[in-house]
Amino acid sequence: MAEGHVKPNGPDLVEGIALTDLPDGGKILGHCRDEQVLLVRRGAEVFAIGATCTHYGGPLADGLVVEDTVRCPWHHACFDLRTGEALRPPAFNPLACWSVEQRDDRIFVGEKRKRTAPKQRNGSSGQVPQRIVIVGGGAAGFAAAEKLRREHYQGSIVMLSNDEAPPVDRPNLSKDYLAGKAPEDWIPLRRESFYSRNDIDLRLNANAASIDARSGEVVLADGARTPYDRLLLATGAEPVRLTIQGADQPHVHTLRSFADCKAIIERATTARRAVVLGASFIGLEVAAALRSRDIEVHVVAPEKRPMERVLGPQMGDFIRALHEENGVVFHLEDTASSIDGNKVKLSSGDMLAADFVVAGIGVRPRTGLAETAGLILDRGVVVNAFLETSAPGIFAAGDIARWPDPHSGENIRVEHWVVAERQGRTAALNMLGYREKFVAVPFFWSQHYDVPINYVGHAAQWDEIEVDGDIIAKDCLLRFKREGRALAVASIFRDIESLGAEVQMERRMT
Repeated sequence: MAEGHVKPNGPDLVEGIALTDLPDGGKILGHCRDEQVLLVRRGAEVFAIGATCTHYGGPLADGLVVEDTVRCPWHHACFDLRTGEALRPPAFNPLACWSVEQRDDRIFVGEKRKRTAPKQRNGSSGQVPQRIVIVGGGAAGFAAAEKLRREHYQGSIVMLSNDEAPPVDRPNLSKDYLAGKAPEDWIPLRRESFYSRNDIDLRLNANAASIDARSGEVVLADGARTPYDRLLLATGAEPVRLTIQGADQPHVHTLRSFADCKAIIERATTARRAVVLGASFIGLEVAAALRSRDIEVHVVAPEKRPMERVLGPQMGDFIRALHEENGVVFHLEDTASSIDGNKVKLSSGDMLAADFVVAGIGVRPRTGLAETAGLILDRGVVVNAFLETSAPGIFAAGDIARWPDPHSGENIRVEHWVVAERQGRTAALNMLGYREKFVAVPFFWSQHYDVPINYVGHAAQWDEIEVDGDIIAKDCLLRFKREGRALAVASIFRDIESLGAEVQMERRMT
């Protein structure tokens, strides 16, 4: 074996294992030559697939088998056991598959199968559009473009992004990449060659100014017009900007784009002290990343507890204690009143020294384009179950979309990366006429030092939090209930139970 390679775990599947070692519904981690392979049995069939999730490398042996799929324990990607196809984001790349033979009550893994393109699905209604335009270069926009080509769509795809970089893995910008633990080549969702190879016309620094729905054109800020037969609005959200005195100084940052992240990293290379405004998920992930760089971090926020509005008081107390154990100093029930050079003045009168400031005080949906087009808005762009807006041929997905969530029974809008990716894929299918409802259970994850928090469902309000396990011991599952019904589940190191909760919610909707 080449130097530097890790010796594969488990039995040699080429030599075979006894059929009785793999019960129905069971999984066995083994290897085929120098590659890790996961064997999964479903009734009389046995499947051999790559053992590692193609998103962030999660161990699928610790995942959940649901019918003919396996779900990743880390971030709930889902793969087809028969084909290896990535069925749900955040994974897009397929798993490798191997041939399997059963003889003499033993299971043998043979050659790796050649990867084939997914079969073209049936059931499209209406005429296939010749021209699709996507406004937005984030999670939903990328996922839609990728899905269109995966579905063998042959028409033109134009992606209009006002960013200077191709679509990136935004969650990493506040997590490992900002902490200095991930290389830069992890950040693009695809290399630039992907877009040219798949005939996706990605136009960067393109600012869409208006939509001419009558002529079916997107009008750019420079006056150019881009025609469409179907249009997807995936404009995302933008950071809420500080309005206090001194907020316009160059050492005051927000974090949304790759360029934002690079600017913070550059500032952090010579800085000793930082002030983070806001105790949201982004704010505290930034705080954790900066502590990994040995920067003194003070967090200022108006709440009594961090993240209490989403995760409740017990988890809020835990998150505060976790950050304090790692050296973060909190200034809660307080706000910044001004920034004067390297000093941040608080409403309480306290003064904090800061070589730079990161404002993570929330985001707002970028609905301006939809508003000028006359689309119906309600704290976001209103869409139906097929992600169609109030205008024919115009769809919306991601942070701007308010959709009818069949689980909560409410019209909701959430700013979650995985939700945006999954909506982008559903919107792609519906622009092709497949009439597929968006029914995915919302999911997000947040990382604080070595502690991951997974959250499935959506609970804007609750009247009870049921705690299973020990939050302080980082081994817990919390159910957020209203009138006895669990609307959402948050967990720490309860991956299989988090996946199980997701499946339960899905089945409750059908």
